[in-house]
Amino acid sequence: MKQIKILWTDDEIDILKPHIIFLEEKGYKVLTSSNADDAVSMLEEQDIDIIFLDENMPGKSGLEILPVLKNIAPEIPVIMITKSEEENIMEEAIGSQIDDYLIKPVNPKQILLTIMKFIDQKKLISKKTISSYQSGFGEITALINHAVNFDDWIDIYKKLVFWEMELEKSETDGMQEVLRMQNVEANQEFSKFIKKNYLKWVNHQAAGPILSPNLFSSKIFPLIEKGEKVVVMLIDNFRYDQWKAVYPILQDIYRVEEEEIYCSILPTATQYARNAIFSGLMPLDIQQTHPQWWFFDEDTESKNQFEALLLEKQIERSGKKFSFHYEKVNNPRTGQKLVEQFSNYLNNSLIVVVYNFVDMLSHARTESEMIRELAGDEKAYRSITQSWFNHSPILDVIKILSEHNIKLIITTDHGTIRVNHPLKVVGDKKTSANLRYKTGKSLNYNPKEVFEIINPEEAALPRSNMSSRFIFALNDDFLIYPQNYNYYVSYYKNSFQHGGISLQEMLIPYVLLNPKG
Repeated sequence: MKQIKILWTDDEIDILKPHIIFLEEKGYKVLTSSNADDAVSMLEEQDIDIIFLDENMPGKSGLEILPVLKNIAPEIPVIMITKSEEENIMEEAIGSQIDDYLIKPVNPKQILLTIMKFIDQKKLISKKTISSYQSGFGEITALINHAVNFDDWIDIYKKLVFWEMELEKSETDGMQEVLRMQNVEANQEFSKFIKKNYLKWVNHQAAGPILSPNLFSSKIFPLIEKGEKVVVMLIDNFRYDQWKAVYPILQDIYRVEEEEIYCSILPTATQYARNAIFSGLMPLDIQQTHPQWWFFDEDTESKNQFEALLLEKQIERSGKKFSFHYEKVNNPRTGQKLVEQFSNYLNNSLIVVVYNFVDMLSHARTESEMIRELAGDEKAYRSITQSWFNHSPILDVIKILSEHNIKLIITTDHGTIRVNHPLKVVGDKKTSANLRYKTGKSLNYNPKEVFEIINPEEAALPRSNMSSRFIFALNDDFLIYPQNYNYYVSYYKNSFQHGGISLQEMLIPYVLLNPKG
């Protein structure tokens, strides 16, 4: 284990000898200097973990040398030790980026607690986190083995996301690998659950979760009927863990009134799920009711260009009368334009904004080595999403909403999963290109490895040919043609994909937020 190195700078360092001996007996390495210049030299030459700095020294004071130390190593905590509690000195020290301060005379236990606060805290938290997850591991396994309904799977998924985000803070690769294996196990059982129940839900043969077509009618229209103004921000391809990552950015201006998980329809792809949300219809019903607005997978036209019209028809069909405005943001320019014009839309009862950034990030990660390196795993994927959210026009819009006391809904159409296991599928030229589902008339595959729907009407899915069928990848599988098989396996493995059956794709967030007054 790496020995912690402390740099203690004080012109009366000899008087502090008992403190230094105490720390060395605790296993710390203490380097000492009696003046500022020596402190700078030692910091440049040594691998230091924490600095104790006397505020009042002859020559250059602690406050004078602090900016130099921070310039050399801004990440190292600096603890100022001062004889004075005068407000102007504390303000100057804090403004100069000290991490903490102690008032003389200090005792060894104060020093030890400070070290634990800044250096050992992460180690202590890691130990506690690992211990807690080890205790919870059996509970999650039992839940996976005995899950019988959708709410059980929501509970399981939330627990898995919680531990994934907790364990990543502790940087314990061993436990993270155990959790990864538990995620695989959960998805295997969840896939069996979906294969058994999904068609029953679609055909109303069994009670099920809220599905994509029911989102507006069950969650959004009732709010408007109560006289609320509502803004729906639908972030394409936005997973539950990404929501948990970005909420801290919002918590000072919005509080969560409801945080729920609903279920994306199959395929968990934008063409199907998002059109279902805005139309209030399953894909087959869209194709039959509005054939001019539905395009099949092999069609080259944009497949989500009629969302505003579909929403308008859903509102008309529901018998409700209220004004709404729809915007789609595909790039920073349209995002900034939305911010500038947003006040013009506030007289509407419903404003819907679709953001495509996360989906574009997912595709860019597949196609760009640089983006793939930046978003190498789920932790990095969350981090990039968080950074985008914090610096994008979406946050400016949300601040405007909070000032006008308007309810905000953040949701999505589907999630995504990092794929690892290739499966061979044979299809003709008109077979869909998606890696997590295939639809076509000449599919050749192992039926034990996928969820097959031979009669698409049973899943309320349209077919472009009388003999078309659908198959869906399970868990972290992805579907690859035999031609140039090894090349495409290497190209797509470890990429984020959507369209199939997994907790990450199907269990997606619906969050209702109220502005903090």
